[in-house]
Amino acid sequence: MNGAENLLDTLIATGVEVCFANPGTSEMQLVSAIGNSTGMRSILCLFEGVVSGAADGYGRMADKPALTLLHLSSGFANSMANQHNARRAHVPLVNMVGDHATYHLQYDAPLTADVKAHCELASTWVGVSSSADQLAETGAQAVQASLHGNGRIASFIAPANHTWDTARTQAPALPAPRPQKISDEAIEAAAAALRSGEPAALYLGGRALRADALELAGQIAKATGARLLCETFPARLQRGAGRVRVARTPYFAEQALESLKDFRQMVMVGSKPPVSFFAYPGKPSWLLPEQCAVTTLAAVDQDLLDALSRLAENLGAHTVAETIPAASNIPAPAGLLTPLAIGQSLTRWIPPKAIVADEANTCALGIFGSTEQAEPHDWLTLTGGAIGIGLPLALGAAIACPERKVVALQADGSAMYTLQALWSMVREQTDVTVVILNNRSYAILNIELARVGAGQPTLKTLSMLSLADPAINWVKMAQSMGMSASRAVSAEEFDAQFAAAVSEKGPRLIEAMVVQQMPG
Repeated sequence: MNGAENLLDTLIATGVEVCFANPGTSEMQLVSAIGNSTGMRSILCLFEGVVSGAADGYGRMADKPALTLLHLSSGFANSMANQHNARRAHVPLVNMVGDHATYHLQYDAPLTADVKAHCELASTWVGVSSSADQLAETGAQAVQASLHGNGRIASFIAPANHTWDTARTQAPALPAPRPQKISDEAIEAAAAALRSGEPAALYLGGRALRADALELAGQIAKATGARLLCETFPARLQRGAGRVRVARTPYFAEQALESLKDFRQMVMVGSKPPVSFFAYPGKPSWLLPEQCAVTTLAAVDQDLLDALSRLAENLGAHTVAETIPAASNIPAPAGLLTPLAIGQSLTRWIPPKAIVADEANTCALGIFGSTEQAEPHDWLTLTGGAIGIGLPLALGAAIACPERKVVALQADGSAMYTLQALWSMVREQTDVTVVILNNRSYAILNIELARVGAGQPTLKTLSMLSLADPAINWVKMAQSMGMSASRAVSAEEFDAQFAAAVSEKGPRLIEAMVVQQMPG
């Protein structure tokens, strides 16, 4: 047995089942080992940013890591934007990165670079194999490290000769670490803040946004009068009819400041205090009012469900939480194809337990707000702000949950970053309905151009934000990769096409020629 085969046996024993791969020459022994294994599913992705984004989506939905297979430092570098998003999402993810044979490094071949340094830029833990015998142990350590707390990025480097050399010793799977429970003092401090009589909120993130944790948070809110708020870009928010309502912090700083101005007590549960996404001239970066006291109940890597359960017990909060009512008699949207109309169609047609991967960007506000009463679903967002996550995120979520419909709400500009994900969706016959929100513009940048006070835009300036010349045809692009596709130019057309798409299994794309409604 060589080092690669020994490694695969160990990774499968740890419970890792899926590998998103974009390999190169240095990884051929690893490719062979995966190909000969019965316990590891391999999914080819045509760009490393799809690899890392899909592993993120898988981790969010499976609560365990997928494996990535990346080629040297350049391959890891290509994956880094979505590695960043995955790090901000606090998901478990294991990167397996090939390197030159150790004896080849001295010759400084064209692809030689510091692989470990590249991995350290995005990873919480990095290991480097020291021999074929030790390679499997390094892989087991990476899996264990990825499962710390809510989830982390762990990367290990496999020199090519360690994969083809004979391995004489095997490595066992390592136990997953348990999340840390918070102290009684943290419970008392949070309870005191909520009993203060001042306007208060629980500010939720991470696994505090799952249905069971939200139920406890809702009981606490009902007992104390506190509001439930969450991060602007949650990794995974379980929402819809029958679930506890939580308000997302607005993206634009002016709106966030207005929504938070009356609070005097803020209890953090799996999140940090809200700050402005960017700095703006003459505007604050810290979004909470100066008079607002911040108390941390639990950090994102701590046991959030236990923390909320103990806080509810301390407060005597046992009354059933109020939940979102189901929608009834939703009229079919008509007329202009606006984000609100798209949200109406989603509410009408998405099935129970659907997963929505949201990179709708400027269209997101109208769609999100109008889908609150849809069937219960999971909503995944752009956690780190590096665009190009939506399509890979949907791919990974569909691999993790093949029995659930996935809807990808995808802005046209950021879709171009990782459009290769469409090919993998078709190859794997995933149950994904992609909605391309086509306004032929980097619309968010048009908004930000005015907000940062960059002066009166010229035609040359505006041309840097336009996608209209030449116009991108998403129907033809999808069809070229084997995906069924159609275009909707009115609310009626979209409603009919979306209803048809979600009624059948398999990958499909709808190019929605959306009429953009800019926020005031």
